[in-house]
Amino acid sequence: MERELEIAKKIARDAGRILMDIYSGGHSVEWKGHDDPVTAADHAANKFIVAELQRYFPADGILSEEATDDQTRLSKSRVWLVDPMDGTKQFIERIGEFAVMIGLATNGRPVLGVVYNPTTNKMYYGASDIGAYLEEPLTTKRLHVSTITDPARMVAAMSRSHHSPKVDLIKERLGITNQIQSGSVGLKVGLLAEGRAHLYLHLGAKTNQWDTCAPQAILEAAGGIMTDRSGNSLQYNTPEIRNLHGVVASNGVIHERVIEATQKVLAELK
Repeated sequence: MERELEIAKKIARDAGRILMDIYSGGHSVEWKGHDDPVTAADHAANKFIVAELQRYFPADGILSEEATDDQTRLSKSRVWLVDPMDGTKQFIERIGEFAVMIGLATNGRPVLGVVYNPTTNKMYYGASDIGAYLEEPLTTKRLHVSTITDPARMVAAMSRSHHSPKVDLIKERLGITNQIQSGSVGLKVGLLAEGRAHLYLHLGAKTNQWDTCAPQAILEAAGGIMTDRSGNSLQYNTPEIRNLHGVVASNGVIHERVIEATQKVLAELK
């Protein structure tokens, strides 16, 4: 996977420059649906990433948020899952917490991921046979999730734009009181891979395969776990692109307790 990883990193950096060129100027906003914005930056980065992946890996399938899915990918064993800009709301609000995300799934499982925040020049990357890393200006470090077992010392990575009372209740049941907010799913999961956070929850069906493939590959390479809210594996390159049963990401140590608490809270609130 070394060649694939180096190419994905380069594509992500170049796509990040496209985003920053537009970020530094003005940008118009369109709406794909309720609470679902898209900008010229999303489209420009998407066009570049898809073209580059097709150039380097012509035999592979591609599923990208801003490209039409003709489902030819379903006949491929290797499929790239792309979110050209995860965190569009933060881009629009000029908060800066957005990222280019490029993941690779083989036979339905995430094996490689790159998450790049061009505003900070911070890149998370990892692969199942290489490990997980954080590359920043002048430094690159190997990533490992935190091994903390005491919930009172744990930190939940929380959405900046979507508040969930159910997630608050699960945190309360677990005894987790500390939290850190971020926009992009990839950047939140990156905090887990760094050991700065220990849990991320999204209980609904509003994440898609391109939101989780790259972050999951990185998190698992760092020793963490990502499943749906019942503890089942997330599947990639399926006809249904949504993660219908939510997402639970953790440092692994607390994962079973999180799943148990989540199931109890959801059952009580039916």
